[in-house]
Amino acid sequence: MRLRLTCLIGILLSVSSFAAGPGNVLVLVNDNSPESKEIAAYYVSKRKIPAKNVFHVKCPNDEFMSMEEYYGQLEKPIKAYLKKAKLVDTIDYIVTTRGLPLKPVGLGSGMSVDSMLAAMDKNVTIDKPQQGVANPYFAKRDHFSHKKYGMYLVTRLDGYTVKDAKALVDRSLAAKPQKGTFLIDCTPQKNDQGGGYKTYNGFMEEAHRLIIAKGYVCYYDDKHEFAGDVKSLMGYFSWGSNDPKYSLAKYKSNQFRPGAIAETAVSTSARTFKRTNDGGQSLIADLVEAGVTGVKGYTSEPTLNAIADPRILFLAYLSGYNLAESFYSASRWICWKDVVLGDPLCCPYK
Repeated sequence: MRLRLTCLIGILLSVSSFAAGPGNVLVLVNDNSPESKEIAAYYVSKRKIPAKNVFHVKCPNDEFMSMEEYYGQLEKPIKAYLKKAKLVDTIDYIVTTRGLPLKPVGLGSGMSVDSMLAAMDKNVTIDKPQQGVANPYFAKRDHFSHKKYGMYLVTRLDGYTVKDAKALVDRSLAAKPQKGTFLIDCTPQKNDQGGGYKTYNGFMEEAHRLIIAKGYVCYYDDKHEFAGDVKSLMGYFSWGSNDPKYSLAKYKSNQFRPGAIAETAVSTSARTFKRTNDGGQSLIADLVEAGVTGVKGYTSEPTLNAIADPRILFLAYLSGYNLAESFYSASRWICWKDVVLGDPLCCPYK
């Protein structure tokens, strides 16, 4: 993974009194998927989403869809509905579910459906095998609105099972402003690789200092062994299976409190939400199963600078920004490989 060096625009330090609510969320339901219908109905009921904020589509009940299906069955109908229902200036967040396609195949292969939906008002033409759009909300200090930034914050309710997806909702509603623990699992071996790896280790160390400075409990592990079996986590950041000492058992042994968020610097951590023994990299679905409330992953190689900046991610969340705002403000690209799991309205530190 490579890091394209990008200047950090600013660290999120303040928060206004605005708070997003159910009326700002559009929930997508794939009528071809019983799982999608069940998860969406559960979320709508628990969050009391208005009926007009629920949009039904019919697309493949699969993790893959063609680019033609993406435009014809998702993007174009969604944009038309928002206009017809007069929700264009109201909807800021879009929630997808297990049972909705995860990624298109063809020219845009490797991108995520969710990240493409986030950029659908940018009128991006996919004419190259790989391309991304600079995220206008990256490192911003204010609360998000579609009207101001011309994009959407898209999150997904997914996991290995319907139960896991529903648990993301339950944990969001049960979240409380706990003091910690936050675990930053640095990998000193990465410093020997130089370049972006060493830089990102520096980001992780600085994130630890910022969390401590705000009065929260943070454990910074800079040992050569992979950290595991840490209880009551509210935040987690590691190199996942890119750590030379990675252990799947340790990765799955960490336990999370309701409201906990996580990120791993792993290229294909959201390549699937099906149980697999493909021998590939670590999956964020395992963290959902372990109890996390929000986590970010990638459908294919995004390059290192697409990984959420831990300094912004945790500081934003602890400063009262919601789950979606925290992950997107820490991320440099949209119309890219990103997948954010969780209820966008989760906001224990508001």
